Amino acid sequence: MRRQTPSQTIGPFFAYAMTPTAYGRTGIASNRLTTEATPGQHIRIVGRVFDGAGTGVGDAVVEIWQADATGRYHHPEDDRGALPTESDFSGFGRTDTQPDGRFSFETIKPGAIGSREAPHINVIVMARGMLLHAFTRIYFADEARANAEDRVLSTVPAGRRDTLIAQPLDNAGASFQFDIRLQGDGETVFFDA
Repeated sequence: MRRQTPSQTIGPFFAYAMTPTAYGRTGIASNRLTTEATPGQHIRIVGRVFDGAGTGVGDAVVEIWQADATGRYHHPEDDRGALPTESDFSGFGRTDTQPDGRFSFETIKPGAIGSREAPHINVIVMARGMLLHAFTRIYFADEARANAEDRVLSTVPAGRRDTLIAQPLDNAGASFQFDIRLQGDGETVFFDA
């Protein structure tokens, strides 16, 4: 796949263009990635973005990109033609954080991408004071076996892997908690693009 475009400084921050729904405009993405007809296990991801002092970051933007329930990305370079993809699921979402740093996404649990990548969601965080986007992943606590075999997660020191694992909030596996700590104690593991 092609590499991402170079990052830009985040200022001035044109929130009305990045998260236009907060300003009464229609955007290209939202925090709801599914409809009732989207196949797969419907889940909700909730969390907060924290700064180094443990304060919620109220002006961050969180983007996600993920595979569908079969493990296929809605992208022309995902040429695994035998896998079905649903036209109503793009796998891309974006939301701003609330004043206390809270965010949420309504999506489906992604399928595994081949035998060496556990179900995961790719995450990009943009916030004040950050000159570059921060890239991370969300893995799921109820996928322990797949997580143990994941080629990316296995490169993370064992003591820090928990910063990438969303914890279930209910027994049904319909809601997961995933907090993002930009620095300091419990800092989320971030990857190079």
